[in-house]
Amino acid sequence: MAILSEDRIQLKANATSKEDAIKQCGALLVATGCVEPGYVDGMLAREETMSTYLGNGVAIPHGQFDNRAQIHNTGISVLQLAEGVEWEDGEKAYLIIGIAAQKDEHVSVLANLAEAIEDEDITEELISTSQKSVILEHLGKESEED
Repeated sequence: MAILSEDRIQLKANATSKEDAIKQCGALLVATGCVEPGYVDGMLAREETMSTYLGNGVAIPHGQFDNRAQIHNTGISVLQLAEGVEWEDGEKAYLIIGIAAQKDEHVSVLANLAEAIEDEDITEELISTSQKSVILEHLGKESEED
């Protein structure tokens, strides 16, 4: 199973709060068989203890260690918010990337995400694109191959 697929990408979505955004991201993971519904509760609980906002309009909600048993397949989901949602005081998130990783696979997942979003031009492209293929190109990499 690919780390990201078109059915786990929602473009031009709307969220009323960061909790709503996390639930929507989690729902994409649930609907595609990556996680059990209880994993979404873990994503919400993680956010209460530690912000998953990275900066540049990007947040990466994910579950807690205790939720690993609820993960069936490693995967990410992407929720692109046209209007953004306040994640921290004065900080809006426009690209919400839900992460579900078995074992230590999250390390490579996070490395790929960090590489893609550290470039502000790429981040802006991901936030504004109307094509799922652009999201897949930048965030769907399994591993770097030269």
